[in-house]
Amino acid sequence: MAAWLGHTPAIAAPAADKDKAAIVALEKKYNDGFNAKGRRCIMSCYATGSQVFVFDVVPPRAYPSWEAYKKDWEELFAAYPGPVTNEISEQTITVVGPVAYGHSIQTGNLPGRTARRSRSWRGRQISYRKLKGAWLIVEEHNSIPVDLTTMTPDPLSKM
Repeated sequence: MAAWLGHTPAIAAPAADKDKAAIVALEKKYNDGFNAKGRRCIMSCYATGSQVFVFDVVPPRAYPSWEAYKKDWEELFAAYPGPVTNEISEQTITVVGPVAYGHSIQTGNLPGRTARRSRSWRGRQISYRKLKGAWLIVEEHNSIPVDLTTMTPDPLSKM
């Protein structure tokens, strides 16, 4: 009866807590890779081949595979040659069996081609799957608010 009412039996909580901790560790690995410009580290957090799909804030907007998204990271780090930083905040993760979902705010600081640094906030919605015993990112959507009057991005918006 408790499951029918939307309540998870207490016995499932330790497994969900363990899975949530594994996903938090995956997100830390992703963020450490970002801060080190470690494309291999970042991409090891994603499912391979066409098991991953990403909407990003830069053209072409949709990345329908691991290979396509890897190229996006290569281009990003080439465009910003200096040190980069990223911070994850307001992170939520909900585990439902072998799938999970969540969102966070990502605060990035990227050097421009000049001495100016580019600081931005973006929203990140994310889906995970447990594949062969390991949690991996299978879907991601990054967004930056847009001023609808001017149709220009507002990367400093607090959302």
